[in-house]
Amino acid sequence: MFSSRRRFLTTTAAFCLPLPTLFGQEESLEDERTAWFRAAKFGMFIHWGPYSQASVEASWPIMRPEKWGISEKDYRALAKTFNPTHYDPDAFIDLARTAGQQYMVFTTKHHDGFCMFDSSFTDYKITNSPYGKDIVKQLSDACARRSMRLGFYYSPPDLHHPGFRDTSEPASENWNGQPERPEWPGYLDYMQLQLSELLTRYGDVETIWFDGLGHQEKYDGLRFIDLIRKLQPATLVNDRIGFTGDYVTPEQFIPEHIPTKNVRMRGADASVQKELRAGVPSTDEFQLWETCMTINNTWAYNVHDRSFKSPQELIRGLVEVCSRGGNLLLNVGPQPDGLIQPEFQERLRAIGDWMTVNGSSIYGSTYGPIQSASGLRTTVNGSNLYLHVFDWPAVPLQVTGLQAKVLSARLLANNQPLTFQQTGTGLQIQLPSRAPDANVSVIALRTL
Repeated sequence: MFSSRRRFLTTTAAFCLPLPTLFGQEESLEDERTAWFRAAKFGMFIHWGPYSQASVEASWPIMRPEKWGISEKDYRALAKTFNPTHYDPDAFIDLARTAGQQYMVFTTKHHDGFCMFDSSFTDYKITNSPYGKDIVKQLSDACARRSMRLGFYYSPPDLHHPGFRDTSEPASENWNGQPERPEWPGYLDYMQLQLSELLTRYGDVETIWFDGLGHQEKYDGLRFIDLIRKLQPATLVNDRIGFTGDYVTPEQFIPEHIPTKNVRMRGADASVQKELRAGVPSTDEFQLWETCMTINNTWAYNVHDRSFKSPQELIRGLVEVCSRGGNLLLNVGPQPDGLIQPEFQERLRAIGDWMTVNGSSIYGSTYGPIQSASGLRTTVNGSNLYLHVFDWPAVPLQVTGLQAKVLSARLLANNQPLTFQQTGTGLQIQLPSRAPDANVSVIALRTL
């Protein structure tokens, strides 16, 4: 019996999911399955496995070994020494909550095929490592106990399974899989068995996050969407198994314009942005989406990767995403011992400090009526329009293109009322001389 946890949203702001009524759109009923996702806005992605011991990326060293300096044999051997004795799922949840993140997505199996859960259908798994315990089970139990929504990343590619590819050959030669081989139907059965485990042994699964690499049609995605709908009808599915699913997933970039249903974001392909059109789409045209992004340059823990994004860059990235109606799934790669490195913690806490003051402009919001204005981003939450000011002006703030009548204006940072004048579609707001927040200052407008 699954808990009733998924039937309730976990934040006060999430109980009422507003629609963009400020720019001439009719309010319509939200899909109940996606309502929590639309309201949550900010989640934690977790990429973790034996590869963290070698400070290399997840799976890619055996797909592109010339870049990473580790052989496939040595990569595979990392599972024999993986023992994260300091792993504490509650610490993961504490950090996510501190950052203001409303859900988590955990890598149950990456392309290398190593399972972080106790699958009955492979020996290449966490319970056969020195650690010996089911990491996914511990996390799912903790999330259920503490009402943190949890989704599972599951890789359809599996470079360890002989049905996916001829494992007598180097993975670098056939890592895209070999659906032409007679073993392929057996591999799809293996996928079904593992997904069934994840959907029946680990409580509520809020989303299945596939990562199919290229030619995703070879996985017979409709079969697995039907399986998910049968086992957990409320579970959301992303777009990386040959179908659009419930939401699309641009990777490591933020779309320049609001995604619409006629354009597929195609994962890491930022060039697709040229197909997006500027402006504000109708509710029916809008495509639900989530950008996944790293804090430095790698998904997995890498002691050598010191290219950390600043707190300001991350906060502004979150605002950019939400101003176009999306979610931000921000990644952490835990250390081999199970701890999350201090640099990640510092940045997540800084985001949380900003969210504590300005969260009402993010949670439960959707894209705003003013797009592509220099130094300004907008979100909408019911009758509130939020102006996110990146570049604090030395003169009164001029806002054009606003149709709604403004009743009041205030700074979220200190609740200070602001004087304003509105004529036609122009709005002029008198501001203090200094920005109240060095990252992003937010002005809340109550509108009619």
